[in-house]
Amino acid sequence: MRTNLAKTYDPNDFEDRIYEMWEEKGAFNADVDKDKKPFTIVMPPPNITGQLHMGHALDQTLQDVLTRWKRMQGYSALWLPGTDHASIATEVKVVEKLKKEGIDKHDLTREEFLKHAWAWKEEFGGRITKQCRKLGDSCDWRRERFTMDEGCNNAVKEMFIKLYNDGLIYKGNRLINWCPCCHTTLSDAEVEHEDMNGHYWYFYYPAEDGSEGITIATSRPETMFADVAIAVAEGDERYAHLIGKNVLIPLVGTPIPVITDEHADPEKGTGAVKITPAHDQNDFEVGERHGLDSSLSCIDEDAKMTELAGKYAGMDRYECRKQWIADLDEAGYLKKIDDLVIPTGTCYRCHTIVEPRISDQWFVAMKKLAEPAIKAAKSEGGELEYVPQRYEKIYLKWLNEIRDWCISRQLWWGHRIPAYYCDECGEVVVATDTPDVCPKCGCKHFHQDEDVLDTWFSSALWPFSTLGWPEKTPELDYFYPNSVMVTGYDIIFFWVVRMVFSSLYTMGEIPYKHVYIHGLVRDSQGRKMSKSLGNGIDPLVVIDETGADALRFMLATGISPGNDMRFLEEKLLAARNFANKLWNASRFTIMNLLDENGEFLPMADEKSAVLKDEDKWIIAKINEGAKTITEDMDKFELGIAGQKVYDLIWDVYCDWYIELIKPRLWGDDEEDKATARFVLQKTLKDLLRLLHPFMPFITEEIWGYLPEEPKTKDNPDGLLIKDRWPEFDASLDYADSVFKIETAMEIIKAVRNIRVEADAAPSRHVNLIVKTDTLGEVIPAIESYIGNIANVDSIKIEAAGGAASDDVMSAVISGGEILVPLDELVDMAAEIERLEKEVKRLEGEVTRVEKKLSNQGFVAKAPAAVVEEEKAKGEKYKEMLATVVARLDSLKNK
Repeated sequence: MRTNLAKTYDPNDFEDRIYEMWEEKGAFNADVDKDKKPFTIVMPPPNITGQLHMGHALDQTLQDVLTRWKRMQGYSALWLPGTDHASIATEVKVVEKLKKEGIDKHDLTREEFLKHAWAWKEEFGGRITKQCRKLGDSCDWRRERFTMDEGCNNAVKEMFIKLYNDGLIYKGNRLINWCPCCHTTLSDAEVEHEDMNGHYWYFYYPAEDGSEGITIATSRPETMFADVAIAVAEGDERYAHLIGKNVLIPLVGTPIPVITDEHADPEKGTGAVKITPAHDQNDFEVGERHGLDSSLSCIDEDAKMTELAGKYAGMDRYECRKQWIADLDEAGYLKKIDDLVIPTGTCYRCHTIVEPRISDQWFVAMKKLAEPAIKAAKSEGGELEYVPQRYEKIYLKWLNEIRDWCISRQLWWGHRIPAYYCDECGEVVVATDTPDVCPKCGCKHFHQDEDVLDTWFSSALWPFSTLGWPEKTPELDYFYPNSVMVTGYDIIFFWVVRMVFSSLYTMGEIPYKHVYIHGLVRDSQGRKMSKSLGNGIDPLVVIDETGADALRFMLATGISPGNDMRFLEEKLLAARNFANKLWNASRFTIMNLLDENGEFLPMADEKSAVLKDEDKWIIAKINEGAKTITEDMDKFELGIAGQKVYDLIWDVYCDWYIELIKPRLWGDDEEDKATARFVLQKTLKDLLRLLHPFMPFITEEIWGYLPEEPKTKDNPDGLLIKDRWPEFDASLDYADSVFKIETAMEIIKAVRNIRVEADAAPSRHVNLIVKTDTLGEVIPAIESYIGNIANVDSIKIEAAGGAASDDVMSAVISGGEILVPLDELVDMAAEIERLEKEVKRLEGEVTRVEKKLSNQGFVAKAPAAVVEEEKAKGEKYKEMLATVVARLDSLKNK
């Protein structure tokens, strides 16, 4: 026996059950199928340290909407999930855990630490993917990957070796970004720039020969110990006498040359800049141009001063700064101080201020790799398209300004660099495994490089490594290139850029055709969600309270490509109410499909159905809706598409179609009832299909209570998730029926508005006069709809033109005007009596307020806000009184 949906919509009753059923029946599986087109999205791998946050919820909802839609369109739609090992973040977590257990990382061998790290990964690494299931992610979990699994590890080694053999990876002493807290290098993309209040200190460097010296401005006086030169602009007459001579570092006394270089700007500061190659990127480049010593460093890896700083050695860099400035000031070298805001580089992970340092590290030479990635952009003649297009500028700017990428990290957790050093002669061999013999000296003893690779090195290979590369797998051949990358604008340079140049270098083609960029989910005040503000919203809590569908729909329809959105409780509630509306409408539909024994009542089919105007109207509306919704989805306008589905369900189906066919469902014409049932469930099914990518749980649950669709090879279980997406059919235009029903709707709305204006009960029956020259033939065909829904007893048609009499209320409609006799809207005598009582009440209120405000004691003693409130009340009562008096006079003069 079939039953109806539960009386009350409660997503907790079925969401987990539905998801388990999808997984059990393999509904998410995507296989190589030459009879189908492939559609591929690789999930931006969340860190194994992470928990599902609102950013993940948005990102994954958008990916799931696209995947479910393409699956229903008949594609072999693969959404490939996975997680990232997150070198720094995970190592920090493991170190913290060990510390709580009384274990210091430095007391462990590398192998011992990695055992703890892998144990941590096994315990917590799968947490976020389980949480993804709560959201409804339709990933092919059979293919789940991890950036340090065997296949990805092989891909990383292969890529490193290929780049090295092609001369695109090298090891060298260069300036790098160093985090003194995480104790590792950072790539430029891993450095966040924050505006901080700071100073420019102006210091005098005396000339070695006793002539006039030079004053420079610096925001980092603690690095002066490692100065190697002072640079001025060529042609700057102020310093012509010093060029080629030496000045002395104040208090230290070390002589350094004055040189000319383009880095010095005569319009900025004093026009002279100190050059410290070991502690500033621009200075490092100046040093390269002039052959200056870049080895002098006065700050170590713990951000403490080195022996080069003399008596300040061992001090923290900022403690040193304070004491050093005081000493320079006392000695007369400090000339002035300017306050200013300084963009300061901080570690993206711990937010410690980054220290530029000269270090022996591994780098990827970027110029050759960047050039084809630039040409791949659509504006440069390539096929890589950004949605929205404006984000291509960020991509191109980063590539055009890119520096060599420092890829080595001083950590233990991660992909260990596949470089081996001969213990005898120091020869470097880059290989998949430890070499058997040194090619230079024949020694058989090697040790591997201690560093690991930047996390983004493995992430850059994600679009193809996850499909089997470097092996030539059927999956790689079929699912690559991916179809679209969905990601936030905050990691374009972190990840998107690197995927593109890595894919072009390795695969010879771009990793995907489209990059769909979305913004951030901010709080209701527009602030970024953060732990420090305490304004984060846990999506799992939201799902527990309102259901995943409401959260998904709110996120998907609340955002437009590239823009941030605000998390608003009222929008979440509106999405929950929408689900409730659909649930109740579906209950009504199912109730009218079942007899008292729980069997489906007789129902027409496509051939036998005798469609009425309202049937043709809703079929045409959904048909046209499917067309525009598909067009919006093709343009990645998911929010607009979702809103159109909402309008079709709420306005067209629930508010109008159900009301229009109720008399037929409850009538005596069995043949017509069979048609009404057929269209009622047919259109509901199409609406469920259109809504499914956005709200998969409720749509699948309702689908299971409706008459089954024919089973197919691709959908043997008859699930909605694998059913067909509605396609536009030009033969379902039904323009005549659409015009009739929408004319009826316009008249019904006009009658309702007139009732509101007249303060008349909706149940009060009226007669209409329609003045028109064009609707004469239409009105008789739609009179029953107007009568049933608007409580109209009769409609009289008159020629258009002429002024309306005073005893009617009117409204203009397309093609005419409708009139309602006033005495049919209200009981004149009773209304006059009511209005007279209202006049007396309002006159009393006006008098009360005026007396209160004329009392000088009240006005003098009461707070100003209270007095103003009374004045506002008085004005409001006067306005209400005038309106009621005018209405009363109008009725008495009828």
